[in-house]
Amino acid sequence: MNAPLRLRRDADALVANWRALARMSGRAACGAAIKADGYGLGAAWAAAALAAAGCRDFFVATWTEAVALAPLGLPGLAVLHGVRDEDLDVALSGAATPVLNTAMQVARWKAAGGGACHVMLDTGMNRLGLGEGDLASGVLDGLTIDVLMSHLASADEDSPKNSDQRGRFVAMAEGVAASRLSLANSAGIALGADYPFDLTRPGLALYGGTPRPELAGIIAQVAFPQAQVLQRRHVPAGETVGYNATWTAPADTDVAILNIGYADGYWRGFSGRGQAFHDGEALPVVGRVSMDLTAIDVTGRAIAEGDWLDIDYDLPRAAAASGMSQYELLTGLGGRFDRT
Repeated sequence: MNAPLRLRRDADALVANWRALARMSGRAACGAAIKADGYGLGAAWAAAALAAAGCRDFFVATWTEAVALAPLGLPGLAVLHGVRDEDLDVALSGAATPVLNTAMQVARWKAAGGGACHVMLDTGMNRLGLGEGDLASGVLDGLTIDVLMSHLASADEDSPKNSDQRGRFVAMAEGVAASRLSLANSAGIALGADYPFDLTRPGLALYGGTPRPELAGIIAQVAFPQAQVLQRRHVPAGETVGYNATWTAPADTDVAILNIGYADGYWRGFSGRGQAFHDGEALPVVGRVSMDLTAIDVTGRAIAEGDWLDIDYDLPRAAAASGMSQYELLTGLGGRFDRT
């Protein structure tokens, strides 16, 4: 069956974004974060397009995600959350390379006879990663480490924490034998030539997000949601639309009811602030976005039941309108879309 929701994904834009980020990475290789089902757009879809373009390093969060991608035979697939006891069998099968985050994970990997791995260092984010005390204890002795990495906490801001983390990373890496170093995410790439090291790990910017102003005009939109009109109705002046009557028609108004709502990731924050497009003209959301439906002012437009409207999903603009982060807007896109 054809759903009344469509999510058009532009593979050419995805690849163009990766190539732009690769150029900005300088001599460093440019990988791709495809966790959270490719930031909501489809990990297999994204990985296949990027691998064909030359990407050779891919990152997911969990082993479940890695196993789902096994049919693609991706080179350089890594699991960011490391290895639990429950993951050992699949991790030892070679389905992907673990990123070890704790002393317990390192001990588990060693005891199991695991081979080459990646290691995450904590340089001040206090989320995942080994600390300076772990390194001083010799916990990494005997490991074959491909990528030694850390993660920037504030790369989307002009924060002194960025250079502080970089400095800590360099100091901690001096005592570790590793083939490659990696620090920069999408925003980190835009911080300049001091941050790429040997491998960058963009995520958001691949999919059309711009976490820093340096990426504006370089990164192209990838995700284009469309919703079908379920009903066109005439709302007389003074009548209200939607839950809690938050919008009152200032004049006689024609309204299209679209088959999209917060269950699809079109959040209530778009109420009275979002917009759709018809023939390039912006049409405002009126009233409150509900679970499955959204109302759009279509006065004077030749829009009928069964027509399709493009939802404004330019990520920086949509984030400003909704109050949601660009990350949440992408990963929150629901499962009711026909992805095309």
